[in-house]
Amino acid sequence: MSATATARPVALISGGTGGVGDAVSTRLAAAGYDIAFTYNSNAEKARALAERLSSSGSRVHADAVDLSDAGAVDAFVASVIETFERIDVVIHASGPYVEQRYVSTFTSEQFRRHVDHELVALFELARTTLPHLRASAGSLTAVTSVGVRRFPAKDALSSVPKGGMEALIRAIALEEGRFGVRANAVAPGVLGDGMMGMLASTGDVPEFQRTYLEDTIPLRRLGLADDVAQAVCFLSSPAASYITGQSLDIDGGYSL
Repeated sequence: MSATATARPVALISGGTGGVGDAVSTRLAAAGYDIAFTYNSNAEKARALAERLSSSGSRVHADAVDLSDAGAVDAFVASVIETFERIDVVIHASGPYVEQRYVSTFTSEQFRRHVDHELVALFELARTTLPHLRASAGSLTAVTSVGVRRFPAKDALSSVPKGGMEALIRAIALEEGRFGVRANAVAPGVLGDGMMGMLASTGDVPEFQRTYLEDTIPLRRLGLADDVAQAVCFLSSPAASYITGQSLDIDGGYSL
């Protein structure tokens, strides 16, 4: 988890160009990590992020990766090891846009897509990186959703795969602890600069619903990606060296 005399620690972040992924990458780079990140298709945004991280002194390695494709994940992780020779921290922060639909209305293809790009993606990333995390006694953190505990109607395409992700995290924590590997989840609530903005722009979440959510959150505001990133970076740090198998809700009290 800490740099040796000859090497900086290395963090691999999936979904680096997303709101949480960007914030995590920025904080870890500032903390002295070299950064590897994946992105979906926005090469321009990825290039801008890589340039910003490089300007802070980090070496950066990035590529577009389909995380549900085992071969693509294997190839990316191999390229990270070739570049940096180690992986200390893995953050799974990627995920597709989630349409708000009742279970009775979405298709088998839609459901399968979300399972593939969230739950299967986490499995492929964990499967491929665990040998390297064992070598570094590193950590794995998955970004899930507080919807796993306070379920909102029409959110099953997101919450169901993320429930599986949290179960997988607990399994990894239990089985890999003997190698010094820790695994945790961070569950965001409603983020004003995350998926909520996209849902509002498409009309999936009308303005009155956003206002209602703000009024029912005990802290009376929507969260920010950086609120989540701070928790992710804590769980990835030596300060959390005795924390594993946990899910931390970052939701302003929404799940109470």
